[in-house]
Amino acid sequence: MKILDKYIVKKFLGTYFFIVAIILAIVIVFDLVEKVDDFMESKAPLSAIVFDYYMNLCPYYANMLSPLLVFIAVIFFTSKMAGQTEIIAILSGGVSFRRLMLPYAIGAAIIAAISFLLGSYVIPLANRTRIHFENVYVKSKKQTGLANIHMQISPGVYVFMWRYYSTTHGSYERGEDFDIERFDGKNLVSRLQARRVNYDSLTCKWKLRDYTKWDFEADGICHTITKGEELDSAINMRPSDFKKERKSYEMMTSAELVEHIQELNERNVGNTEEFSIELYKRRATPFASFILTLIGVSLSSRKTRGGMGVYIGLGLILSFTYILFLTVSQTFAINGDMNPLLAVWLPNIIYSIIGVVLYIKAPK
Repeated sequence: MKILDKYIVKKFLGTYFFIVAIILAIVIVFDLVEKVDDFMESKAPLSAIVFDYYMNLCPYYANMLSPLLVFIAVIFFTSKMAGQTEIIAILSGGVSFRRLMLPYAIGAAIIAAISFLLGSYVIPLANRTRIHFENVYVKSKKQTGLANIHMQISPGVYVFMWRYYSTTHGSYERGEDFDIERFDGKNLVSRLQARRVNYDSLTCKWKLRDYTKWDFEADGICHTITKGEELDSAINMRPSDFKKERKSYEMMTSAELVEHIQELNERNVGNTEEFSIELYKRRATPFASFILTLIGVSLSSRKTRGGMGVYIGLGLILSFTYILFLTVSQTFAINGDMNPLLAVWLPNIIYSIIGVVLYIKAPK
């Protein structure tokens, strides 16, 4: 890099991290004001509040707001350079507008790489500690169980359950109206029903209570019926299969997300849209740094009488519309028929077109 490139990259990254620090300080203050009563009521230790909660909350919000903060940083220091006629001097010295974009692209690449690493590996591990803290000291200890469960646990083996209940620490794991059916091709081999089912964490087995088992012959005729009060069964399923833990996808690394989505698809457990959206978003969010950097430079590189206030206001509008567009498209993907991949990348595609148009017009 030349002196000019180092100068711009230094300004870019310095402004970005300065804004991140200010925003995180504001977030912590507002969050503390909101949750201080919960902390005092639950008698949360000060060390847990600082290190388990806020130290893990900061990277979460920093990465979530990264596209917005990149946009603000670019507009802030670029409009300041334009106001001091630095941009005019650079272009008058023979540097093309295209060449001027190189240090901005380098800065955006550094931020995008940090965002990708944080979102894929660091933040999921931090979220495990943070969300566990919230479950213990802030949120209710009850977790929401799934209802009307239909899943395939292995080839030819299907499980049905009306309702599953559990607690955060796994001290209470119970299902009601349990039914498991085994098929050989299209022929029903056996069927096992139980009024209740409990998981024994010591033996890693399921205890079926008030059960009835039917065994069928090849022609579909039942030849054996067995009833009992209790039966230990090593069924290929886990309590986590029936828990809808709060934001569980945020606690998985990208590799774990891919594996979990494949497992859900194989078992036909239910919707995978939330997990797919989270996976695609971790890949699309870093790319947004390049798009918003392109738009920011194209807008703020011209010297105007209004100063940087006009550009900051316009930048905030574009950033918030980008986030709003992304939120709405994700909602359609979860609740509608929109493809999760398209829902996550559609805002990037549209704003890429806007950025290219502004970039073409900027030198003129």
